[in-house]
Amino acid sequence: MGPLARLIGVFFEPTKTFEDIARRPTFMVPLVLVIVFGLGFFAVFSQRIGWEKTIRERMESSSQTQQLSAEQREQQIAIGSKVTAIAMYGFVAVGTPAVDLAIAGILLGIAAGMMSAQIRFKQAFAVVCWSSVVTVISMSLSVVVMFLKNPEDFDLKNPLMSNLGALFEPDMPNKFIHSLAASLDVFVIWVILLMAAGLKAAGGKRFSFGSALFSVVLPWGVFVLGRAALTAIF
Repeated sequence: MGPLARLIGVFFEPTKTFEDIARRPTFMVPLVLVIVFGLGFFAVFSQRIGWEKTIRERMESSSQTQQLSAEQREQQIAIGSKVTAIAMYGFVAVGTPAVDLAIAGILLGIAAGMMSAQIRFKQAFAVVCWSSVVTVISMSLSVVVMFLKNPEDFDLKNPLMSNLGALFEPDMPNKFIHSLAASLDVFVIWVILLMAAGLKAAGGKRFSFGSALFSVVLPWGVFVLGRAALTAIF
């Protein structure tokens, strides 16, 4: 399969596609694609929506900033908006491959280390990169929503209303539950299932899909619970 066939196959024939990826693991095309779309998304967001609204909402919900005067808050919002706009480009360009490498290492540690699956790091990294092309769909749809909605109504945390966080008020008292609900996202679940399919293909016949799914869900679950706990504390 060529890169284009793989891109299409990830969505329509994931089992066959990941078997091909396992035989010849590549990652450059999906990695670059996700980075380019990520940079494009934040470029449009900065122009259409702007970071001031996001920073302001975070500061208003933080108890640590309530002691600041109105002038001090406005100064921090202005500085935070400029810094965040620049930092997000760097995070997408550098953070995307770094996060993918970390995820691949964790998945390999569980699948190969705990379950003795015959998977190489390059295979795990390729699986993570190709599974992540789902974010290209979510980012593209989110850009469409930016232009359809009033900028004041755009929610960066849930632009497509694709997670259960949409069922709760953002300022609800129980931030732990809201964070857990927001983690149950259609696109995240899609990526998880693709990663599991990819690990299954790389691990061979002796490595079941259930074991592959566990290898992905376990670290994701720990991450979700940890983030929810921190959200509740701070």
